[in-house]
Amino acid sequence: MTLIDTLCHLDFIQFDPDREQVMQRAWDAHIKHIIIPAVANNNWDDIDKLAAQHPALHAAFGLHPMFIDENQSSQATLKDQLRQQLINANAKAIGECGLDFFFKKLSDEQRRLQLEIFIIHLELARELDLPLIIHSRKSLDIVLKQLRRHPGVRGVIHSFSGSEQQAKQCIDLGFYLGFGGPITYTRAHRLHRLVRDLPLDAMVLESDAPDQPDASHHGLRNEPAFLPIIAKSMAQLRNCELLEIAAKTTHNAKQLFKLE
Repeated sequence: MTLIDTLCHLDFIQFDPDREQVMQRAWDAHIKHIIIPAVANNNWDDIDKLAAQHPALHAAFGLHPMFIDENQSSQATLKDQLRQQLINANAKAIGECGLDFFFKKLSDEQRRLQLEIFIIHLELARELDLPLIIHSRKSLDIVLKQLRRHPGVRGVIHSFSGSEQQAKQCIDLGFYLGFGGPITYTRAHRLHRLVRDLPLDAMVLESDAPDQPDASHHGLRNEPAFLPIIAKSMAQLRNCELLEIAAKTTHNAKQLFKLE
């Protein structure tokens, strides 16, 4: 059995005390590849260096909507900087990027800025033919609208939690849906229906470590080695073999990120 963690923030400070051990536990748990997306441009170098340490670690670069205040560059400069970073570091994806309208106190200006920066990522994805890792909270309809305006882009909707109708629209646009720890929670009934009813061809696994641990590690730091628990939960929800989940989600991730 082999698994791929399509989103893990292995560069975060929570892993500073034992990062090597975390990685070893991941390899022992049959994790063959880990995608490490950036959240701000001040951690691009850290991710680049980390990905260079091991052939199974892969970098993605972008600007998370919740971290845009940390960007000190103009939008034109940001686009040029991101383009060069993606090319020079041989990135596997663009992200983490997207829209986050969860907080009601967001001003119209903050929403506008998120959208403008998201569009920069979309334009670069089409220009460089790289997949997107998209974060979307309380904004999926707007994300879908932008994806339609940028035909040809592809990627994954990270930690998908939308409706079945929205899920099918994402799939029709060529996007995969990322599922992680939340599917293991007993009260996550809508997620359970999505995992059970949507095509496995459209799903990938993600830890989102150190965040979003599975139910058995609630309140603890998440890590990639827990990914088999998510795969097992998915197999139980779909009433199929664990090996089928592993094989198909691994195939999907390899295809999306062009992994060996």
